Amino acid sequence: MKPVIRLFFKTLRVILGPFLLLGNWLTQPKGIVRPEAGQQAIDARTRNLALYHFPTCPFCLKTRRTIRRLSLKIELRDAKHNAAHRDALIAGGGKPQVPCLQITDDNGRQTWLYESDAINAYLNREFGDSPAA
Repeated sequence: MKPVIRLFFKTLRVILGPFLLLGNWLTQPKGIVRPEAGQQAIDARTRNLALYHFPTCPFCLKTRRTIRRLSLKIELRDAKHNAAHRDALIAGGGKPQVPCLQITDDNGRQTWLYESDAINAYLNREFGDSPAA
């Protein structure tokens, strides 16, 4: 029975995936426009961030939309189609769950932040329309 259920959900993802991507592309949010110096400062702060994601995962789409809305340059690492990224996610974060934001501080210490709502809250707090941004 388990193989049948897996096949059902895999087929569902194959069918719905392109529609999710198309819908996301058609409704992309506009990014924040910042002065050049302000954007460069934000870009410098995002150099140590990487988002592990699956291209058609709805929770990953939600996080990527926040990244776009905030005009952030965060490295996207496809953990579905790239075995090296998947292995790094499991080795560093401890589980293959996506989305996962890898945050590397100035000392090289890594924090692995899971859950789209937690990631979006972090990004909004750090890079949103606040005086810190």
